[in-house]
Amino acid sequence: MVVTPKVIVFDVNETLSNMAPLAARFVQVGVPAYLAGEWFAALLRDGFALAAAGGRAEFSLIGRELLRKVLSGAHLNRGFDDAVAHIIGGFRELRPHPDVAPGVSELRSAGFRLVTLSNGAAQIAEKLAADAGIGSDFEAFLSVDDAPTWKPTSAAYLYAAERCGVDPGDLLLVAVHPWDIHGAAVAGLRTAWVQRGETPYPSYFAAPDLTVRGIDALPGALAAS
Repeated sequence: MVVTPKVIVFDVNETLSNMAPLAARFVQVGVPAYLAGEWFAALLRDGFALAAAGGRAEFSLIGRELLRKVLSGAHLNRGFDDAVAHIIGGFRELRPHPDVAPGVSELRSAGFRLVTLSNGAAQIAEKLAADAGIGSDFEAFLSVDDAPTWKPTSAAYLYAAERCGVDPGDLLLVAVHPWDIHGAAVAGLRTAWVQRGETPYPSYFAAPDLTVRGIDALPGALAAS
């Protein structure tokens, strides 16, 4: 049974935002689409490595420097700096998955407090929500830029609890990433895994309290629990 949370905390990249269009940005500068996935995985890897070692760097800084590595030596159809800026700029043009807006609106109507917590910039999450017409449903757009370190370290989730004025166990972290679910569980949060696709949840991570196929399925899952 899941204790009814006081605050629902949403991850942003891939959980709320559909990041598939970023692959087109790579193609538009003259490189293969598959590099988008490799680049984003490397971005998370280096951010996690810094966090594990007690350090930190902004999401955008890591992303830009890794892009320079990924695009190095490629036959680009524009200047190197323009190519980097074009790809990074794609984050501001992302839109939510179709299930996000109706799910968020229903949760807010049910009386839940809603916030986001991203390893990226708060402004990106805020624009994503505003463009989808659900900006006012969130009381805060939180970023690890203001926390001691990145998710999935406990300090990031405890920062969110402090900002919301509740105990960690009163938060429900909603994320598509199993590593995020695991980190939140270790920090004492309740968790809901958004399973987009057919890949099973890894057995080596702490299991989620809830599993849903989309954000629009979360209100029903919480009611049933």
